[in-house]
Amino acid sequence: MTRPVSAYAPRSERKPLYVKVVTQPALHGCWAVNISETGIGLIATPRGASDGPREGEEVELSFSLPDSGEHIRVRGDVRWRHDASGAVTALGVSFRVFEGSDGVKLARYLATSHIQVVVAFASEVEARALRAALEGQATPHFASSPNEVHALLTRGDAAALLVCGQDEEEALSLVESLALGRAEVDLSGAGPPSDLASRIIYCAPAAPERLVALFNAGLIFRALGPHPTQETVRQAVLHAGREHGVRTEQWRMALELERNLLRERALSQALPAAPGVRGEAEVGFRSVAMQRVMEMVRLVAPHRVAVLLQGETGTGKEVLARILHRLSGRGDVSLVVQDCGALSETLLESELFGHVKGAFTGAVADHPGLFVLANGGTIFLDEIENTTPNLQAKLLRVLETGDVRPVGGTQVRHVDVRVVAASNKDLGEEVRAGRFRADLFYRLNSFTIDIPPLRERPEDVPELARFFLDLFNRALRRSASGIAPDAEDALRAYGWPGNVRELRNVMERAVLLSRPGEVVTRRLLPPVLGAAAPPRNELASDGSLRARLERVERDLIREALERHGGVLRRAAVALGMDPVTLGRRARRHGLWKAD
Repeated sequence: MTRPVSAYAPRSERKPLYVKVVTQPALHGCWAVNISETGIGLIATPRGASDGPREGEEVELSFSLPDSGEHIRVRGDVRWRHDASGAVTALGVSFRVFEGSDGVKLARYLATSHIQVVVAFASEVEARALRAALEGQATPHFASSPNEVHALLTRGDAAALLVCGQDEEEALSLVESLALGRAEVDLSGAGPPSDLASRIIYCAPAAPERLVALFNAGLIFRALGPHPTQETVRQAVLHAGREHGVRTEQWRMALELERNLLRERALSQALPAAPGVRGEAEVGFRSVAMQRVMEMVRLVAPHRVAVLLQGETGTGKEVLARILHRLSGRGDVSLVVQDCGALSETLLESELFGHVKGAFTGAVADHPGLFVLANGGTIFLDEIENTTPNLQAKLLRVLETGDVRPVGGTQVRHVDVRVVAASNKDLGEEVRAGRFRADLFYRLNSFTIDIPPLRERPEDVPELARFFLDLFNRALRRSASGIAPDAEDALRAYGWPGNVRELRNVMERAVLLSRPGEVVTRRLLPPVLGAAAPPRNELASDGSLRARLERVERDLIREALERHGGVLRRAAVALGMDPVTLGRRARRHGLWKAD
């Protein structure tokens, strides 16, 4: 008989629990890290990406509870799964159906369990004092040998280890052997993660310098000295239990947060095919300049060469980076994007190269870094001109050697990453001005692609506009059915100071304003674009030199007024005209009205 978990059961308190868990589908090296009445946190070392249940799938769990020996069988749903670096997988499982009375067994265990404490080498006098000190607060388990200590610790629920006795060498040897046995994760699946190991409270004699060294190395939680008072022991154990529980929850939340961030990043990168790569025979860009850019992209894509994309803000450097990535042969591995102007030096270094736990305040877990996450793929570093000289030196080392060392770490990891950098400034000028390292510039400058601004390639505007129309029809669930000729004329005639990014925003607005099945006309464009081009019949009927000069004059006056916020006098200064004359001509073109 099975007992379902109520959908309305309140979320109960999580408690640390490190026991081996057997799953179906099978998941290698699976251990629990915490448990509540409604769910369980797991870590595992799967043999492959397809090992074990996926997110959203059902899983059967079987495990034993410490002390009582009660065996629990339960079916649940994988609420989240995160495959972190280092072959480690973390899962959160929500319980759905218990086998028989197993739900009651688990509830009883959670309600009655105390902090579990292993006590090593305690004499009979010390044992009596410890029982009295911990009564009602924690459950002590006594061991007289290192083997017994190890056996009790592998039960999986000990929050603290009290090292007692009067033999200094025996006590210190135990602490050091436990430290040597710790690994970030036991890849054999034979033990719980050492990061969540029992906190060591040292109550034996020791030379001060050795205690200080152990404490500084993070190997002991408290050093109470021989014969501590009962109150001192009680408070130390309670603190260890609280810290142990908080650390467990931080570890779980850090993994879940990293998984969510990576998922959001992947979703944000899941864009439809970019213009210019619709097929082998069709090139979406119409301008000669962009066709030349695409030729260069196709030429360099298969080769492991650092590429530098230079162009004004909004010209589509990231779009070209994605095209380059897809054509590089690395398209089945991730493309990782980082805006170097969005973070401070410290945060950017941590984001790119990773950090180890404890490297700085808030580093509650190891973070692999974007270079490690992009291993085998491509990393796109946008606005690289905003990096500091210190960070530029570290980027140069990664480019030259492929070696990445996390912040606060000593281990170096070798990665195979294709680097594509982008800048909206001329990096050569930045080098000459002393704002960018010359050695990094020459390393990035092995293949530079200059992207022309959109105003220099108006023939690309309709193609890009249709691409964004299709994109936002899908994203916004609209059905705009095309772009009218008068709207195309307005789009082509506009100067696009914001380049492709501005065109993207204009088309998003137009699609959002459109009615079902409506063609995008000038009515749906911003007013500034509505005045950008004359009516189509005017273009068709009058192609004389006078008419064309009138159109050029109108465009120049309109752009000057927009640039100077509609202030006629400032626009006149910019154009080198008399304000009265400019006002008269602006009124004739319908661009300005006197108060």
